[in-house]
Amino acid sequence: MLMFVLSLLSVGVSSQPITDGQRLFSIAVSRVQHLHLLAQRFLSDFESSLQAEEQHQLNKIFLQDFCNSDYIISPIDKHETQRSSVLKLLSISYRLVESWEFPSRSLSGGLRTQISSKLSELKTGILLLIRASQDGTEIFPDSSALQLAPYGNYYQSLGPDESLKRTYELLACFKKDMHKVETYLTVAKCRLSPEANCTL
Repeated sequence: MLMFVLSLLSVGVSSQPITDGQRLFSIAVSRVQHLHLLAQRFLSDFESSLQAEEQHQLNKIFLQDFCNSDYIISPIDKHETQRSSVLKLLSISYRLVESWEFPSRSLSGGLRTQISSKLSELKTGILLLIRASQDGTEIFPDSSALQLAPYGNYYQSLGPDESLKRTYELLACFKKDMHKVETYLTVAKCRLSPEANCTL
């Protein structure tokens, strides 16, 4: 992680705007793509361990429920995403990643280790991109205000059925949010290439 942060810092202070910016974005996009793939794999493995009826019930419940991070205002569709500024996409991505720092600690040992460190690296990278994109504007005046309630009663003692639902909710929402961050960072990176077609 140290080498990753040092490489980001060296990019952040460079005077070469586009090439360095593209390299920094490439690192961040690569990180979130890996997290998204991990989320897909974890959810797929969890669903494979369920009985058919359990999976059907959980899918039905999740469609009626919402993710903790839904409180973070973000583009409602691909058209709004494409119209959003680079700084807006970066700030939303930062909030989404930060909202998972606490919930990710509830995962089992192996998953927690893989995800927590990668979330921390990604958050550092996005913050450096934000600092490089803003002109002294403070977009996080109170970092404590960004901390969302960690999935209601997820950490309380739950019965078997409720615990199963909470685990599914956690994994499904994590996959959903990493997909969002991947999309936002990919579009923001594309904006640095004037010739590129950034259509989603």
